Amino acid sequence: MKKLSLLCTLFVLLLINASNAQQTDVYNKNGYKLTFINYDSTLDTALHTTMVNTFYKVYPVLVNAYNPESMKEVVFVIDTTYKGVAETGRGRVRISSHWMHQHPEDIDVITHEVMHIVQGYGGRSGGPGWLTEGIADYARYKYGINNDAAHWSLTPFKSTQSYTNSYRITARFLAWIENKVKPGVVKDFDGQLRAHAFTVDSWKTATGKTLDELWADYSANPVI
Repeated sequence: MKKLSLLCTLFVLLLINASNAQQTDVYNKNGYKLTFINYDSTLDTALHTTMVNTFYKVYPVLVNAYNPESMKEVVFVIDTTYKGVAETGRGRVRISSHWMHQHPEDIDVITHEVMHIVQGYGGRSGGPGWLTEGIADYARYKYGINNDAAHWSLTPFKSTQSYTNSYRITARFLAWIENKVKPGVVKDFDGQLRAHAFTVDSWKTATGKTLDELWADYSANPVI
């Protein structure tokens, strides 16, 4: 019995080690380098390929649109221990393997995260975090390649919302401003945030109205 128990323990340890094994692939294309570090041996090969292809489809476009000086070398880490969805810092995108297993169509989580690399505002952007996340989701809305299949869309307007709700709610507000008030405002604000020049007065300078006045107009007629 002891021998059987020991064998079972060794088998379990082997499985754990196999599941945590690191596989690293490096891709170079059109001047961009992607290092793909995968700790999930069960990640579908097709999904792996789709994630890489998504990076090369969206990242160069975002760089050209918003920040030509953005990093040309990016790292993806497929993490079996991460409990969130994804996070980004210093050119490194950490993605939950559990989330991708459960939501394989949600490939544009990559679009949102690599937009954070393009943003590159640093720790003291001078702007609010809700705007940073709103711009990243606006980028996903505008440049995402699989949002429909993932059943991802901008959150419909409700009177209980605030522009500080961040993510898709703020992104929809930004889309409304782009469509109804001032085209190009997102790119303008993104540049100001990166230059640490954004202030509360930036809204009025760009659109002729304060942030609260814009939100009031949006609330009265939120059609985009």
